[in-house]
Amino acid sequence: MYDFSYYTPTVSSGFSGSMVWTIISFILAIIGGILVYVLFLNKNEKINNKFLSWLKDFLSFKTLLLETILKVTYVILAIFITLTSFNLIGTSFVGFLLYLVLGNIILRIAYEGSLMIIMIWKNTKEINKKMK
Repeated sequence: MYDFSYYTPTVSSGFSGSMVWTIISFILAIIGGILVYVLFLNKNEKINNKFLSWLKDFLSFKTLLLETILKVTYVILAIFITLTSFNLIGTSFVGFLLYLVLGNIILRIAYEGSLMIIMIWKNTKEINKKMK
């Protein structure tokens, strides 16, 4: 009396189209990466345009965004730890103090370790530049 057969598309029809596009994207990315490196990054000539100079430094990893990202996330997480520590005042005052103090100290040590690695890289780069 009732027809309960629903149309269910096969998984392979959508999968094959996306797989083809993935392969084409991968090939185009390889070609584009090689062209950008050979035509733009590999040259040692001075660029007068500020944006192109910044882009060249960015693509050749002469400027790092990680240092800025680490500093911003440190401040955000320190504020988060400080504010969430107030949840423990009603439960345990000692727990509140430990979470507030030790949480911020552990966070600071972790971020200082990460930033130290970046500073070592910067100093090594500077020494290398002076030796040339």
